[in-house]
Amino acid sequence: MTRPLQLATRAFPGRPAFDTAVSRALLQLVAEGSAPETLRLYAPDDVLAFSVLDAVHAGFADAARAARERGFAPVLRLAGGRAAVFHRETLAFAWSLPVEDPRLGIQERFDALASVVASALRRLGVDARVGEVPGEYCPGSHSVNARGRTKLMGVGQRVVRGAAHVGGVIVVRDAARVREALAPVYGALGYDWDPEATGAVEDEVGRVSTADVAAALVAELGTRHTLVEVEPDATWLERAGEYEARHRVPTDDATQRRS
Repeated sequence: MTRPLQLATRAFPGRPAFDTAVSRALLQLVAEGSAPETLRLYAPDDVLAFSVLDAVHAGFADAARAARERGFAPVLRLAGGRAAVFHRETLAFAWSLPVEDPRLGIQERFDALASVVASALRRLGVDARVGEVPGEYCPGSHSVNARGRTKLMGVGQRVVRGAAHVGGVIVVRDAARVREALAPVYGALGYDWDPEATGAVEDEVGRVSTADVAAALVAELGTRHTLVEVEPDATWLERAGEYEARHRVPTDDATQRRS
């Protein structure tokens, strides 16, 4: 018997920090037992998502400024090791699930999410594989790549008492925007990477939309879970409002002081 999984697809355009706060609120509600296992699957704004490690880097102020100059709102992400790009031709996901001991099962959760994404992309004709490719941005062993050559999906994980969050982004179209945004940001942070290791689903299969990729993911999830579509309720959104400020990156002067 497949286990139930709530599916929430609502996005919050124009409020990039709030979008992240919605995922943080979901994680806390699941940890408290106020919400069941839930996956958010949504189209994000143009965002440069920085990790906690990025935020304490000496080059963070310059990196955030470079992101803004290229039209990307800098935000502080929930999980992950290095800065990553979300834009309107990508698909974001945030999966929160209850766990008795968050220190256990970290690899299994990564395995499960990467397997779903790789299988969904294969439905669309992508030679999708799980694993890090040389030179990829925000490197990780559970990235999903095409042909072992270009990264298509990045994923990170955060655990709290009682719950885990696995979240990230799939680049559906316009990998060039990812490369163009990351070049000055990674330059400011001093990170080595190979822009040619960054790809998109459309590079592999031709014309495709975020809706196509979302449908493939839902179809794949449906083989493993009983899906129940939901809308964020008032409690969820109120909690997100409380967290929103934590995910905003201050403007240049304040960022410089923080760094």
